[in-house]
Amino acid sequence: MHKTAILYPLFALALWTALVLLQIPIARFRAAARREVTASDFKYGESATVPAYVCIPNRNYMNLLEVPVLFYVACLLLYVTDGASTTLVVLAWAYVALRVLHSLIHLSYNHVYHRLMAFAASNLVLIALWLLAAVHVFTQAPA
Repeated sequence: MHKTAILYPLFALALWTALVLLQIPIARFRAAARREVTASDFKYGESATVPAYVCIPNRNYMNLLEVPVLFYVACLLLYVTDGASTTLVVLAWAYVALRVLHSLIHLSYNHVYHRLMAFAASNLVLIALWLLAAVHVFTQAPA
């Protein structure tokens, strides 16, 4: 397996994050056109009067900037240490798929328990990714 294979899921999650980011102004402009919000509702973040459908894309975007930072670091660590095994690349793609699933649930029907299951599963995959990355790093012969 080519060492850059571990970067493909990293780019995929970054692209997904950008697509979710685009949902924020779409929701805000739609709400403004319907006169459900004004610019002052966003002066200090989102006021309590902002409808939930406007807040959710922003919250999901924030979710994609929190824990996934550890995913990006793990992928880069595996890349620079030539540790991108097939198993780790599959785990990285599984993480991306679960984060996309989490977003799709959050941005559509938003069932809390379904969202929690996707979120928890993604975190378990991330833990496995880090554990296997650590094994790789600590079992390498010193240079």
